[in-house]
Amino acid sequence: MKEERISFIVSDAHQADPWADEGSSVSGLGVKKEEMEDFTFDEPCLKKQKTCGALLGKPAVLPSSEAQALRNELNMNWDVIELLSTLTCVEHWVCVNIVQLLREENTVPFMVRYRKEMINHMDADAVRDVQLVYEEIRTMLLWYEDLSFQSSASVSVSLQYSPYKKGSKLTKARRAKALGLEGAAAALMDAPHALDLRAWVKHGLSSVEEVATGVEHILADMIAKDPETLTYVRTLCENSYVTIQSSVSKTALKENKPGGHQNKTKDIDKFHLYFDFTCNVQRIQSHQTLAINRGESLKILTVKVNIPDRVKSDFTRWCINNRWRPKTFAREELNQIIKNAVEDSYKRLILPLLTRSYRTKLTSAAEKESIAMFVRSLRQRLLVRPVRGCVIMGVDPGFRHGCKLAILSPTSQILHTDVVYLHNSGLQNEADKLRHLMIKYSCNRVAIGNGTACRETESFFADLITRGHFQPLDVSYCITNEAGASIYSVSPEAVKEMPDLDPNLRSAVSIGRRVQDPLAELVKIDPKHIGIGTYQHDVSAGALKAALDGVVQECVSFVGVDINICSETLMRHLAGLNAGRARSIAEWREQNGPFINREQLKLIKGMGPKSYQQCAGFIRINPQNIHSAKSSPRPAPAVPEKPAAKKGKGKASNSVPASPNPLDQTCIHPESYHVAQRFLTMIGGSVDQIGSESLRQCVESKVRASSVEELARSLDTSPETLKLIIDGLTQPPGFDIRQNFEQADFKRGIVSMSDLRVGAVLTGRVDNTTLFGAFVDIGVGRSGLIHKSKITPDKLPASQRRRSLALGPGERVEVRVLNVDTQRGRIGLDLIRVLQ
Repeated sequence: MKEERISFIVSDAHQADPWADEGSSVSGLGVKKEEMEDFTFDEPCLKKQKTCGALLGKPAVLPSSEAQALRNELNMNWDVIELLSTLTCVEHWVCVNIVQLLREENTVPFMVRYRKEMINHMDADAVRDVQLVYEEIRTMLLWYEDLSFQSSASVSVSLQYSPYKKGSKLTKARRAKALGLEGAAAALMDAPHALDLRAWVKHGLSSVEEVATGVEHILADMIAKDPETLTYVRTLCENSYVTIQSSVSKTALKENKPGGHQNKTKDIDKFHLYFDFTCNVQRIQSHQTLAINRGESLKILTVKVNIPDRVKSDFTRWCINNRWRPKTFAREELNQIIKNAVEDSYKRLILPLLTRSYRTKLTSAAEKESIAMFVRSLRQRLLVRPVRGCVIMGVDPGFRHGCKLAILSPTSQILHTDVVYLHNSGLQNEADKLRHLMIKYSCNRVAIGNGTACRETESFFADLITRGHFQPLDVSYCITNEAGASIYSVSPEAVKEMPDLDPNLRSAVSIGRRVQDPLAELVKIDPKHIGIGTYQHDVSAGALKAALDGVVQECVSFVGVDINICSETLMRHLAGLNAGRARSIAEWREQNGPFINREQLKLIKGMGPKSYQQCAGFIRINPQNIHSAKSSPRPAPAVPEKPAAKKGKGKASNSVPASPNPLDQTCIHPESYHVAQRFLTMIGGSVDQIGSESLRQCVESKVRASSVEELARSLDTSPETLKLIIDGLTQPPGFDIRQNFEQADFKRGIVSMSDLRVGAVLTGRVDNTTLFGAFVDIGVGRSGLIHKSKITPDKLPASQRRRSLALGPGERVEVRVLNVDTQRGRIGLDLIRVLQ
């Protein structure tokens, strides 16, 4: 039934839809695109998006011309904004503003930071959700338009002649219609007393039984496509105990026999929990759904949806006695045809349709939750507090090929690289070599990758520290996740950045830099390869990539980048920039020296007004870095001539000032500089006092005397913009939002898994979060699992109780050991509290 792919069911909330009379087949659509199917099940009420209680700022309204342009663009006769508001549970005026901002090509970070009043203080995740639904609506309408065009032209012609094509694969109903039995089916329902099946024995039909069978097939097809019938069977299923069941497949049993492939056996053992698994479809967990899907795709599991027999009997009785009851008296043999058609429709068409619908809905919900978990974990991994102001040694551990070392300066410059063999003979010589390097470069921090030989390398360093081998230095070490370091070390970006280094040494550099500045280093690696989340290979690749790219852009933008020292790779992820603009900025910087102010960005090739607007507020120009860059052997800064006119409106280079502006080191957007200057004048301050204690006291005094709202009115700006200006003026130079986040744990000794005892209370750091719990590094070489049933609201700070799992990578926790399975390397933990 290919027609099932394009049919829509109007939700209960839209049965009285005012658009229904306008003739649009999608006018009452009440489900999201991923739930577009001819049979859907009611969902619980969508959670209201968290927005401010009061409507701050004036709700913007799309001008009539823009609204009409949007309608014309999407070729619709109904309100997209109204549908968007219904699907996302976001206020109508907020949806209007978000759509307007998206159509003006504004990025999510820009909207969240500089257009708060227009989006009612929604966070980035909420805005992205609205953006995703809006794009789905647009895609669906374009798809529907194409489908309507095809249905009215080529498809109808194709269907007209398809019964006569050689080898054409037709459904049973279409074959019966091709034989001319559609009239007999209509007569059976409308006037059965006048129907004589013998009169239809013609044109290839040799008996009455063949006629009856053809009529049954046509009726079965009609029943399976009838909206009222599908609504009724949906109601029956909702009131019944429907389960999903998985069992080991015959193929897996054959491969698991003695003498089978060892790797295959290991893969099969991973799914032993689902060899005899049954769960209510309303209670199954997302990770269970994804695990079952993966096992089925590997042909290890067989999956089916069990719908009670009572549904079939009630459905058959209702169809025969109500919906599909003939209008007049029907003979016994004709009633039997209707009964057979109902049973055939349920078994052959409706039941598979229900099964597919359940599986699709469960998979869609599981993918969404998995992506949401991945997004939140990635954000927390990227926002780990950097370790600044010290020399760090990055260690990529190994046995046969030795441990690769990279000593990095406080600014991540490579000071020295080497290889030491810590797990062979001659350990004393290697220890002396390490001591020499540590003292020579004043290095007292070591970052060890958590890959092969990590445990042995950690033990070696811990022993040297315990014996005071590095005296007078106070050396400590940390274990960092090295996932993706090997992939990055052979990437074109790594070759360009470190052309003279061996790939193994590049890995050591990457490990050290992950501790010094996690964000700047991890953006160089595909998010799917940095060791977070679960089932990333089992969800939609496009949806996952879009979500992760959005989070990376959000983190890079909100942290901000110093345009004079950041890498080209980091700039690519900044709001408003792309690979081309980042390359142009890097080339301009190489040729002309450091940027003096944000205005010089307008001279960059490809930097138009919109791009500048989106990126300018997230770019920092630190005066200290300007001076250090000037002292390096580079050409003196000069303002280059602008290339030949850009779209006919090139701006003269002499209109761009070449003097520094202290406001360029803050989060204040250039479009608000005039407001910031007026505010400084009002409080008697100057831009040279930015970040000083005296200016902070002046600001606090003025805010106490007059509220922010009153000050905003007097400055002719919004309270949100004024609050941002106040933050920018009072934050100290070099302020980093990550300073309030967790930092890597450095230690001087270790414990082993054999030292653990049930009931022991330990502190650790969340290493990864999954749909079923959180893995915590407690310093024994193996992460322990806090099952999600142990993560209860009473153990969490109030700020984290609304989150789906509440814990994320990098958070410090206090845990109690529940069980230790040394043989399988598993540690069960109970959450005591989250350490602030």
